[in-house]
Amino acid sequence: MASSHSSSPVPQSNSSDAFFKKEVDATKRFRPVQSLPDVCPKEPTGNPNSLHDSPSLVVDQQRWTIYHSKVNLPAALNDPRLAKRESDFFTKTWGVDFVDTEVTPSFYLPQITKEHFALYQQEITPREKVHERCKNICTPKDTFDRTLLHTHDKSRTDLEQVPKIFMKPDFALEDSLTFNAVLPWSHFSTAGGKGNRDAASSKLLQEKLSHYLDIVEVNIAHQISLRSEAFFHAMTSQHELQDYLRKTSQAVKLLREKISKIDKVMCEGSLRVLRLSLTRNNCIKAYNKLKLMATVHQTQPTVQLLLSTSEYVGALDLIATTQEVLQQELQGIHSFRHLGSQLCELEKLIDKMMIAEFSTYARNDLNRPLEDDCQILEEERLVSLVFGLLKQRKLNFYEIYGDEMINTAKNIIKQCVVNTVSQIEEIDTEVVVKLADQMRMMNFPQWFDLLKNIFSKFTIFLKRVKATLNTIRSVVFLVLDKNQKTRDLEDTLQKNSAKESMVDSEVAYLTHEGMFISDAFGDGELPAGAADSASQRNTSPNSEPCSSDSVSEPECTTDSSSSKEHTSSSVTPGGVEMMIGEDMKLTDLELGRLANNIQELLYNASDICHDRSVKFLMARAKDGFLEKLNSNEFVTLSRLMEGFILDTEQICGRKSMSLRGALQSQANRFVNRFHEERKTKLSLLLDNERWKQAEVPAEFQDLVDSVSDGRISLPEKKPTATEERKPAEFLIVEGQKYATVGTVLLLIRIILEYCQCVDNIPSITTDMLTRLSDLLKYFNSRSCQLVLGAGALQVVGLKTITTKNLALSSRCLQLIVHYIPIIRAHFEARLQPKQFSMLRHFDHITKDYHDHIAEISAKLVAIMDSLFDKLLSKYEVKAPVPSACFRNICKQMAKMHEAIYDLLPEEQTQMLFLRINASYKLHLKRQLAHLNVVNDGGPLNGLVTSDVAFYTGNLQALKGLNNLDLNMAEIWEQKR
Repeated sequence: MASSHSSSPVPQSNSSDAFFKKEVDATKRFRPVQSLPDVCPKEPTGNPNSLHDSPSLVVDQQRWTIYHSKVNLPAALNDPRLAKRESDFFTKTWGVDFVDTEVTPSFYLPQITKEHFALYQQEITPREKVHERCKNICTPKDTFDRTLLHTHDKSRTDLEQVPKIFMKPDFALEDSLTFNAVLPWSHFSTAGGKGNRDAASSKLLQEKLSHYLDIVEVNIAHQISLRSEAFFHAMTSQHELQDYLRKTSQAVKLLREKISKIDKVMCEGSLRVLRLSLTRNNCIKAYNKLKLMATVHQTQPTVQLLLSTSEYVGALDLIATTQEVLQQELQGIHSFRHLGSQLCELEKLIDKMMIAEFSTYARNDLNRPLEDDCQILEEERLVSLVFGLLKQRKLNFYEIYGDEMINTAKNIIKQCVVNTVSQIEEIDTEVVVKLADQMRMMNFPQWFDLLKNIFSKFTIFLKRVKATLNTIRSVVFLVLDKNQKTRDLEDTLQKNSAKESMVDSEVAYLTHEGMFISDAFGDGELPAGAADSASQRNTSPNSEPCSSDSVSEPECTTDSSSSKEHTSSSVTPGGVEMMIGEDMKLTDLELGRLANNIQELLYNASDICHDRSVKFLMARAKDGFLEKLNSNEFVTLSRLMEGFILDTEQICGRKSMSLRGALQSQANRFVNRFHEERKTKLSLLLDNERWKQAEVPAEFQDLVDSVSDGRISLPEKKPTATEERKPAEFLIVEGQKYATVGTVLLLIRIILEYCQCVDNIPSITTDMLTRLSDLLKYFNSRSCQLVLGAGALQVVGLKTITTKNLALSSRCLQLIVHYIPIIRAHFEARLQPKQFSMLRHFDHITKDYHDHIAEISAKLVAIMDSLFDKLLSKYEVKAPVPSACFRNICKQMAKMHEAIYDLLPEEQTQMLFLRINASYKLHLKRQLAHLNVVNDGGPLNGLVTSDVAFYTGNLQALKGLNNLDLNMAEIWEQKR
């Protein structure tokens, strides 16, 4: 059994080789010596599954003493140094009656003889020889080592027979699993016919356990025998140790007596002074702590007092300071254990109070009478509220002001309508209940005054909002500037600290060398860092303790919070001085975003006013009221709205498009109605026009003269002056006479109305240009239909379209063409550069008018051409002279001249008669060629020459045609 569980100290080999490994040193093969387990079994702690060596309240109640040692008497009587056991091995357990008896051989076991080991001896004999040879070669170890090795291997072999469960530190039979593993229940079963076998098994188990106990006891006794010499040596040295301790005790006693005398003579007084000084300092600290506690105790009443005067910033600063003192200097004070939570609740209450107070302030500020001259209501109160809200990071407070702005804008319109309606007797408020219906009952002057009042109220309202928001933004920028200065100061302090360290090293060097600082640095040359460090050393609190009389001085207080908190006084634009503390931890990004939101709130205020104004306009425009306004009324309304839009843009700094869009929409409707009315009026005038020269009233001449002065505007009516002046026959335009019809005079006035409307309402310039182009085209096309197309015969009932009608139409067209460049320049000055392409409409209109004028001239020539063709086709060369044909031609030419001379300018008359003369010569030449009359000086030639001379004389005798070059030689065929 031993060979199977432990290795032999002798080297072995599984092969028959002649060389074996050298014997390993026994000391290296030993396992570390472990301390012997306690012979006392450990008491159970109640949990069999958690048995361990950790301290236990149950086990450690009674400490182990020598009286708790228990040793089995047979184990104590056994001599562990004997080589083998005596014959009392069985008698010590089962009594003296137990004797060795011979065991009967078993029938089931074979008889073993030496022959069975013959083969084994043959194999092991060579190995044994080799082993003996190796033993002779290797030097033998020390006898003690061999004995120790043998004893250790033997004891280890014996201990390995004991099961491992007995070696566990948490071994306890109270554990059911351990108990069943050690004592199986099967060995104690007596049921049935197995009693004898179970009894034998129980005895065998008992013998086995006894054997294990003997092995353990033998090993314990062996360990004791190994340490017996050291025990007796310790007992022998005990007496020497006691003598040494006695001498040492006497020396220590003598030393203590000397130290006691030295303490009384030299140290006791000094230590007492130091102890009293420490006690005094502790008392001062305790007194200051009590003063601080008394101050903290007054925090809540002081906060209530500050809140009663709306000092929210001071109250919040006091709460923050008190919280810091409670956390740093008064931490753990039992009487203040609830003060921190109370201050937190008070701070939340202050937040709600500030929001409610700001809401009340916004309501009072926006709803106060608009006649009040004061722009800002209680500026100190506003600044205090804003600082408090910023301190508590309530950055959305401006939304409250925005909501109040919307309500105030609604109330302004409502109040204005109520006040205006109450002053109008025609409106019965009892019958008409709704304000919108009451407003619709007003006429234009009343409604216009109401709108003007609303715009003035809104302007004052926006100025107040701007002043208030500017104050709020100034506070935000003040905090932002303070943050920037704080960062700059920190950077400066860091640089100064680096300089101070360098100066301190220089001062230390000079002092070490025996020089004064004033000798090294002249007056005024001492660096700032050295001066500061010197002042700090001179005023060090540890240099001299504070006296009891100076305890109440501010510098001796322990209120570190007030000393740590650096505040700077700042003056707002309104003259309000505020204290900005470092605890207002707002980033530059947050402050910048807040400032932008406040500026956006001002823009929103402008949008709100415009939106409310648009709703007011739409409410009045439901019944088509605005579309029924005449030009003057709409221009007045447009000017009022444009003025309000410009005022709001100037106040708020941004354009609001809602009211401008509504104005543009109404302007478009006005333009459509304006154009349709004038186009209809022009159509009616043209349909009733008889195309006769009309007299020119003085007002139309004044109108034309005003345009000639370089401005396009309708002059004011002067009834007295108009009655004294008589109408003129012609319209004088820049020195030229224009014979016109009444329709053209009114058309000129209509054109000037278009231009003046553009001046009054610049936003409709493009629409007006398009409409005016359409009007001019309509006049051109309609006049062409009536005159050239002879439409006037059916529309007006004219018998015929005379040459006078044609000349008058041409002159009217020329008058319009004269004004087209002026109109173009007027619109060009009011258009954006990107809109100049629209001016091409005037170029097209001018071309159309010139074409029309050319067609009229061609018509006049065609009339005479047909006459020449009719008369000259019957012409015969015979007496008398002048012939009837030529007399008739001269008569018709005189009528033509009489019809057009007063209407057309002299140059145009000459050009027209030159064209008529050319037509005349063409027809005469053709007739002469048909009659075979040539320029040969014959009688026929003479007759023709006389008729032509008559024609030439009569034609040149007409007014303005005396210098006309007729070139009558062209009537003759040129000789080839």
